[in-house]
Amino acid sequence: LSSHRGLCTNPVHPRPLLLHIPTMQKLLVALALAPASGLVAPLTGKATLSKVAGGKADLEALCAENPTALGFEGIWDPLGCADYDFWGLGNDATIGYLRHAEIKHGRIAMAGFLGFLAQSTPLVAGEHAILPYRGYVPDVTPQEQWANIPLIGKLQILTLVGALESYGEGAGSDGSYT
Repeated sequence: LSSHRGLCTNPVHPRPLLLHIPTMQKLLVALALAPASGLVAPLTGKATLSKVAGGKADLEALCAENPTALGFEGIWDPLGCADYDFWGLGNDATIGYLRHAEIKHGRIAMAGFLGFLAQSTPLVAGEHAILPYRGYVPDVTPQEQWANIPLIGKLQILTLVGALESYGEGAGSDGSYT
């Protein structure tokens, strides 16, 4: 490659390489977005919305449409929560609250399991150049890690989780939960 007025040129093509940059940028952007475009479904028309916050009749209809192999028919509700009326909001709001709580706590359980796995790795449980907290002991199980955290650290963690839970439940909102 030779130099022409500070620009590199290709001996085969006498045009300066600087003129190829917009083309190269477009090519790089196209290559970067090509895999993502394969994951997006094409638009097929107007989507229909389904009502999720239904009452007990909707739960029974859903169970009738989706048979299980568990050996019982209908809703599995041993505590009868589908008939309750929490906080005087009505049965539909109670079922909406219970659905929301089930999804949220399922996600928290999955995140907790992944956290347990992460704490079991040598990267987290092993030796550290800078100790994460006073009294840190390397190469212990996640249960022993929790036991080794000072009380003030545990209180900070629980306070943060409580604040997030209160925020997620709509603390300070206008009162419309569902």
